[in-house]
Amino acid sequence: MSYQCPICHSKLSITERAYTCENRHQFDMAKEGYVNLMPVQHKRSKDPGDNKEMMLARRAFLEHDYYHPLREIVADKLIEFACRPLQAVVDIGCGEGYYTQEFARRAKQSNEHCQTYGLDISKAAIKFAAKRYPNVAFSVASSHRLPFFDDTLDSIIRIYAPCKHEELLRCLKDGGTMITVTPASHHLYELRELIYQDVNLHDENAEDIAGLTLISEQTLTYPMHLTGKQCLDLLQMTPFAWKADDALKANLAERKEFECRADFMIRVYKKQSKSI
Repeated sequence: MSYQCPICHSKLSITERAYTCENRHQFDMAKEGYVNLMPVQHKRSKDPGDNKEMMLARRAFLEHDYYHPLREIVADKLIEFACRPLQAVVDIGCGEGYYTQEFARRAKQSNEHCQTYGLDISKAAIKFAAKRYPNVAFSVASSHRLPFFDDTLDSIIRIYAPCKHEELLRCLKDGGTMITVTPASHHLYELRELIYQDVNLHDENAEDIAGLTLISEQTLTYPMHLTGKQCLDLLQMTPFAWKADDALKANLAERKEFECRADFMIRVYKKQSKSI
């Protein structure tokens, strides 16, 4: 499966170290192995997405495998609910690839010809991901302008990633699946208690997406026993970091231990056939 040109929407073909289309739009492959498919006119800022500091914090936290149970369940569902041999899987908002590389490994076990794609608007994250996980085709791209043709993806995975529903439906094959992960009511509650005077519980209502049918729903909840440094990394990789002052960050860094809940909602949606 080839990428779609983000400018003219024609097919991109790879020649040596660049992707080009019939209209001569060219996107060079970076030395790390990814391609940037986000033209400057599609950016809302000079360097969109998570910055290098946030990416490094997320990398440090995830390497302790506190989110390993989540990764395993999502990978299980990717295979369980596939309605055909997987050919093309995409992880949108993939970050530095912690989840994506496992999805690619599982998909290859299911069908050795399956290609897994990871995309994110953060160049810093994709640069690291491509360098570390060569089993995935990584690109800098927007989930609001997916660089794929109509009806070409067997599964789309969204872990906290924003999206444009019309784009998901456009790219998914009939019978294809979308797997979403969102925070359940008490996700990181103990950490949020340190930042907010009144902690609002996360909304657990499922998205109602025209053209997609909810076929599976599961809650995953477990305690995480963290060191102060791990908790600080967790904070730094979340939007809560913008609300935390320096005194709180210093306090967390000095703690020997901190217990915090992981609480996720995992859902699987299936694209309805056009004949229905």
